[in-house]
Amino acid sequence: MQSLWQKFEHLLDDYKLKKKLLIIYICCVLIPLVVTDSVVLYIVVHSEQIENQHVMENDASAVQYSLSNIIERAAGTAKNIYMNEYVEKFLNTEYESELDYVVAYHTFMKNSLFDGSIGLDNMQITIYADNDTVVNGGVFCKLSSIRETEWYEYLQQSGQDSVLYFYYDDSKSPAVDAKRKLCFIRKMDFFGADSCEKVVRVEIDYSNLVRVLNNMNYESRVYICKDGKILLSNDGYSNVGQDFAVFEKHDEVGYEREISYYGAVCQLYILSGKKGVIESIRDNMPLILLLVLSNTVLPWIMMSQINRSIIMRMQELSRAFESVDKDRLMELKRVRGKDEIGSLMQNYNRMVRRTNELIQTVYKERLREQEMDIARQNAELLALHSQINPHFLFNALESIRMHSILKQEYETADMVEKLAIMERQNVDWGNDIVEIKREIEFVEAYLGLQKYRFGERLSYELDIDAACMELYIPKLTIVTFVENACVHGIESKTAPGWIFVRVFKEEQMLCIEIEDTGDGLDEEQLAALRQRMQEASIEKLKEKGRVGMLNAYLRLTMMTENKAQFVIESEKGAGTMVQIHIPLEKLSGNVV
Repeated sequence: MQSLWQKFEHLLDDYKLKKKLLIIYICCVLIPLVVTDSVVLYIVVHSEQIENQHVMENDASAVQYSLSNIIERAAGTAKNIYMNEYVEKFLNTEYESELDYVVAYHTFMKNSLFDGSIGLDNMQITIYADNDTVVNGGVFCKLSSIRETEWYEYLQQSGQDSVLYFYYDDSKSPAVDAKRKLCFIRKMDFFGADSCEKVVRVEIDYSNLVRVLNNMNYESRVYICKDGKILLSNDGYSNVGQDFAVFEKHDEVGYEREISYYGAVCQLYILSGKKGVIESIRDNMPLILLLVLSNTVLPWIMMSQINRSIIMRMQELSRAFESVDKDRLMELKRVRGKDEIGSLMQNYNRMVRRTNELIQTVYKERLREQEMDIARQNAELLALHSQINPHFLFNALESIRMHSILKQEYETADMVEKLAIMERQNVDWGNDIVEIKREIEFVEAYLGLQKYRFGERLSYELDIDAACMELYIPKLTIVTFVENACVHGIESKTAPGWIFVRVFKEEQMLCIEIEDTGDGLDEEQLAALRQRMQEASIEKLKEKGRVGMLNAYLRLTMMTENKAQFVIESEKGAGTMVQIHIPLEKLSGNVV
């Protein structure tokens, strides 16, 4: 037992102070409050439910008794007719004419006193016989007149001698005739099968049933249903002239009973009174409030004082610790108390002062290193830019020299003018990015110079989408690949060749295509070029050799955060195609 207690103490030591206070409140306040109030509420509610259940059972029994009484009287009337020998003889007689039948009918009604039973207890009696000499009217009718009716078919299909049938009569009856009907129907076969087929139909007054149900003044709402439809109710669903409504209050049923009358299985529903429990709680509210106050007021006062002394200072510490994501930690302005929390607040302030000093020496030093790293990257980009400029200038001057030696013409002035355009743009551009329209001006100047060199061996075509002119790309991007097409494509082929430059948008991409019909590359050379572009880096550019395409590839890759896509296709003797796809979102923020 002592070991368990020690384990419990160690467990409490691991809990935070707020959790300990919460445990005290739960064990000493909340649980006793819930238990005592739950017991009281259970007793009140349970007693109310039992009382309501008894009331609903009594109402159900009273309804069943009243309904059974009315139905049994109708059944008794039908039984008396069923066993009446005079009725049997009268209906089995074959009459020679309608006059003979009428005379016999009046004689029968007078001598048998049968007329005295018609209309008793708000019931209407009609007897049907399979005798064609009977004249329809009064109590007796031909059976042929009702063979197609709903209630007669129900009797035949039931397989019983007597049935109780609710139905809605939508036949062409007089407007004053009730539409909802309840009938007790019985076959008259008491005297054997030799007699003709006879059926007695006792129609119970539906309106009378509704009045009886309403006059009983039940506290509950009563529904008598069959096949999901409301037959009778004291809740406004018993309009005689309307069809039976569908019962949709299953969730409110407090008591349910199945009742059966002569093959008609019905459900008797008593709806529960939802206000009973609430009224019971309202009646006992003073006692409940007394219990709540006695279990909460005094502990709440104590908990409030503890909260002001402990929890509020802990919250100040918590808010102070939230400043750890800032450049400088927040020091507590007000340290109060000599207990453990007060000591913790003092130690926190000492820690904050020391940490802020470390932030000044370590964090800011790291920022300076990052700034230096960014500057180094910018310097490397500028180095890439400066590296490519002499390369183009050399090729342009070489073209002028070759043309002057071979042709000895004064067109040199025009070539120098184009060279001046190129050099002027190269010198004026102060940034590594440029509008595509200015890059295309550079391409046109370069191809114009190369046209002097190659003559009819070089033809070119520029197809630039006007919507792309204002977009920005790294300087000398397109002209680098154009130069490569001239030097390594057209120059190495004796036959005339073409250079095509296309710039257009496709979906959300900027597409740049440089195609030549020059000498092309074999598979080994193409694979080597692709490998060099995949391994391109600043260090690789410092090596000797051709770096123009690698330079442009690396600058595009860095500017687009590795989102630029390069596709190089070449065939020996046919030419080379370079395709560059750049996401437009990587270009939209570029400015000169």
